[in-house]
Amino acid sequence: MNAKPSAPQPVAGDVRPAAGDLRQDAAGLVRLGERIKDWARELGFDAVGISDVDLTDAEAGLQAWLDAGHHGQMDYMAKHGLKRARPAELVEGTVRVISVRLAYLPASVVMPTQASTVSPAVSPAVSPTRAPPASATPLADEEAARAARGRGRHDWRAGEWQRIGAPGEAVVSVYARGRDYHKVLRQRLQRLADRIEQAIGPFGHRVFVDSAPVLEVELARRGGLGWRGKHTLLLHRDAGSFFFLGELFIDLPLPVDTVAPTADPPAASAELAPPAASPSAAVATVVPVAAVATVADAPPRPADGQHCGQCRRCLDACPTGAIIAPYQLDARRCISYLTIEHRGSIPVAFRRAIGNRVYGCDDCQLVCPWNKFARVTDVPDFDVRHGLDGSSLLQLFAWSAQDFETRMAGSAIRRIGHEQWQRNLAVAIGNALAMPSLDPVQRGALVDALRDACAGATPLLREHIDWALAQDLGSET
Repeated sequence: MNAKPSAPQPVAGDVRPAAGDLRQDAAGLVRLGERIKDWARELGFDAVGISDVDLTDAEAGLQAWLDAGHHGQMDYMAKHGLKRARPAELVEGTVRVISVRLAYLPASVVMPTQASTVSPAVSPAVSPTRAPPASATPLADEEAARAARGRGRHDWRAGEWQRIGAPGEAVVSVYARGRDYHKVLRQRLQRLADRIEQAIGPFGHRVFVDSAPVLEVELARRGGLGWRGKHTLLLHRDAGSFFFLGELFIDLPLPVDTVAPTADPPAASAELAPPAASPSAAVATVVPVAAVATVADAPPRPADGQHCGQCRRCLDACPTGAIIAPYQLDARRCISYLTIEHRGSIPVAFRRAIGNRVYGCDDCQLVCPWNKFARVTDVPDFDVRHGLDGSSLLQLFAWSAQDFETRMAGSAIRRIGHEQWQRNLAVAIGNALAMPSLDPVQRGALVDALRDACAGATPLLREHIDWALAQDLGSET
C-alpha cells in the first residue's frame, strides 16, 4: 500500500490522533467516514460508499465464470485467480474499500439542440440489429427535464437508437467519446487519499480504476451505491448505469455502509417496452448461445434483493446474446469485448450483429428502464471530442495511423491501436454495404475506401476488408 514517510501539517477538519490510535477510536472513525464522504462529494463524485473486504460469497461465481472461459482473451482476470475476490490479498493490509461513482453522460448527448445529426444519405428508420424503443424521458435533473418536455419529450436514447439504425454512421460507446476516464477518476481518488492523509497522517492505501482485477461492482453494491443489474452492470434508481466506478483500498477500519434499500422497478408501460426485432434479416443475425458457450446455473440473487423485477430487456436486446442468463455475461460474445479487448480476427458468426458499433456497445443500457434517470455529467473531460458522437464510417476509416494517434491522444480508444480500429470499421462498413437502404453514392464511396486500403493493409485488416466487400449488395456477385 502507498504510505508517505512523513505526515503533512494538520488542516481544517483534522481528525487526529494519528492513524495508529485512530484505529482504536470508534467515534473518531465514524467522524472520519463522514468527512471522507464530504470530501469525495467536494471532489465531484456523485456517490461514495464504504464496504468491508469479505467477498467470500462471490468466490464461487467468479471461479465458475473463469472455468467456463467467459473471460475470453482477458488473461489478466484469470492470472490473479481468486485475489479478485480477496482485496486483502491483492493489497496487503486492506480492511475497507471506498467506492465512488461518477456520471459520464455528456449534456450534448441528451439535449436536443446539441444532439448528433444523422446523415440524410442514410435511412434512420431501420436498425441493423434492433428497432429503437418507444419514447421515455430519461433526464435526471429537473431543469433538463423541463427543457426536454418543452421540446416534445425528447429522449436522448431515441437519438442513440437512430444512429445505430443509420448504416453509414459510426457508433462509439458513450463512455469513450470524451477523455480517458482512467486518468480522470484516478486523479480525483488520489486527491481524496491526499485529503485523508492531511487529516490523519500517513495511512496505507491504493487507488484502482480498472487498473487491476477488482470486483468493483460487488464492492460498490456492498457500499450501497446500487445493485447489480441482469446485464451485470451496477444500477441505481436515481442514476441508471451511465457512470464510472473507482476504488480506494485502505487500511483503516471505517464503519461500513449498508446495501441499497429495495425498491420496485419502474412500472411496465408502453413507454418502456423493449425494442422490437429488426425487420432487416440481412443484418439482425443473433447467434445461438450454444454455438459459443455452455450456460451455467444462474447464481443466487444478492442479499439486497433486485430491483429489476421480471424485466429482461437487456437480455433480449443484446445483439449477440452475450448475456447468457440473468447476471451472467459471456464476454466472448459481447460487442464491447469483441471491438476492444479481443485481438485478432473477429469471429465471422458475430460480425453481422455488430452492426455499425465500432467501439463498444450500449444496447443493454439503452433499453434499461432505469436509464431514464441517467444523470448528466458536469465533468468537462467527458464532453464529446473529435465529433465521435456524429462521425461517419467513411470519415473515421480515412484516418491514417498518425491521425489516429493524434486525435485519440488522451482517449481510452487509443489503446486498441490503429489496426484494430480499422478492423472494427471494416466490419461496420461491411454491414452498411449489406443494407438496402444505403445511399448509392455513399455505397460507392465506402467500397472505394475499402479497396484503396487493401494495398497497405496488414493480413488481419485485409481479411476483414475482403469480408466487408463480400457483403456489398451492390456488387455483381
